[in-house]
Amino acid sequence: VLLVVLVSGFNENITKVALADIRGAMGFSVDDGSWIISVYSAMSVSAMAFAPWCAVTFSLRRFALVMIAAFMLLGVLCPLAPNLPTFLLLRGLQGLAGGALPPLLMSVALRFLPPGIKLYGLAGYALTATFGPSMGTPLAALWVEHAGWQFAFWQIVPFCVAGMAMVGWGLPQDPLRLERFAQFNGVGLALGLPALVMLVLGLTQGARLNWFDSSLITVLLGGGGGLLVLFFINEWFHPLPFFKLQLLAHRNLSYALVTCVGVLFVLLAVISIPSGYLASVQGYRPLQTAPMLLWVALPQVIALPLVATLMNQRAVDCRWVQAAGLLLLAVACLLGAQLDVQWNRDNFLWVQLLQVVAQPMAVLPLLLLATTGLAPQDGPFASAWFNTVKGFSAVFAGGVLDAVGQSRRHLHSTALVDHLGNQPWLPASADLPARLHAQVQALTSADLYWLVALVALGCLPLLPWATRVHPPRAVA
Repeated sequence: VLLVVLVSGFNENITKVALADIRGAMGFSVDDGSWIISVYSAMSVSAMAFAPWCAVTFSLRRFALVMIAAFMLLGVLCPLAPNLPTFLLLRGLQGLAGGALPPLLMSVALRFLPPGIKLYGLAGYALTATFGPSMGTPLAALWVEHAGWQFAFWQIVPFCVAGMAMVGWGLPQDPLRLERFAQFNGVGLALGLPALVMLVLGLTQGARLNWFDSSLITVLLGGGGGLLVLFFINEWFHPLPFFKLQLLAHRNLSYALVTCVGVLFVLLAVISIPSGYLASVQGYRPLQTAPMLLWVALPQVIALPLVATLMNQRAVDCRWVQAAGLLLLAVACLLGAQLDVQWNRDNFLWVQLLQVVAQPMAVLPLLLLATTGLAPQDGPFASAWFNTVKGFSAVFAGGVLDAVGQSRRHLHSTALVDHLGNQPWLPASADLPARLHAQVQALTSADLYWLVALVALGCLPLLPWATRVHPPRAVA
């Protein structure tokens, strides 16, 4: 399950890395291409909300096998689509299948792993937040540069086949529980699914359409927010909800969900800011940016088990581990805020290396706090909460970074042009527009690093909200 969830995360980056190649090969416009990313994200986040209910009803093993098979088949078909509507349909359905997989990983870790190694299972889940996003870009870039953009989609096939074989061999077969359909939450599905889809589409398209100046974005965000409120009201009273709101009374779970938004905002930003800067100012292609991302991704395979070992000591309070991780993330961002137009990939080395230690220290305590002390029957509800918030946080972070970045670019551009206009002695230069653009991008990237550092530090005052928990131990 861990293998296919990581592959699902890699697959999500395909349309971000290979979008120019996809548009060129299939004749899509820039605006059309932006919807490819939006549709996949919207369906993926939506699936995370409802997958735990399906896994309990149809059995974890059976549901996992069907979703992996569908995810693989749709990935094979995507590059063969004859036109944009067919491509969007296939990519959206693939997002639905791919988004259903991460909640299953948390369920497997909580249900099947013995107490002594449960924390290492959660560390495996944490790879989806630390290792997966950084590793997906280099893999997609490698296939695009050396094999063709179609292989960025087709790379998932051998991993999915291996994943299906292991799931079929390793997971026990639970009985079907079709009697749950007698209490099926149809109103919740009718409200929740379009609410999440509309909100994600609004956040991913907002920067392109200038946010609330667009009637479409106003309808998507306003309508999605209204439907979400109605959805939560319905969930509170339904006897078999998709989301159990009563679980939010569990202090550690509610703390973990709120802090998860801030932590994932930081983790996404420290990937997108340097990548965007290098592409815009230094002209890097994705494959040239890849080594910088690998500096963070590859060491996670060692760093996460080490942090899990540290937290598995009864004397260690995971809240202090998280505080240290947040402080290190803030320091890394403050170092990044010193960038200027001379920076290249190597200048980000210390910024990235600090994150090798900081990211697992910030993420793993959240998982321990969110899952400790819950009753076994609440596991699927906790999985639905955490994974949906995790998926939505990534989209929210992208929308905020786009909005703030757009605003700061306009501000710096106007200020620099006004400054140059007040210098009549300045000689004309052919490269002046390029230099101006580079300076604006560097200043904007530095501003975004400052913002992200403040978000990391802003999570620290929330720590007293959480209560101390001890690592899982076998009952004597």
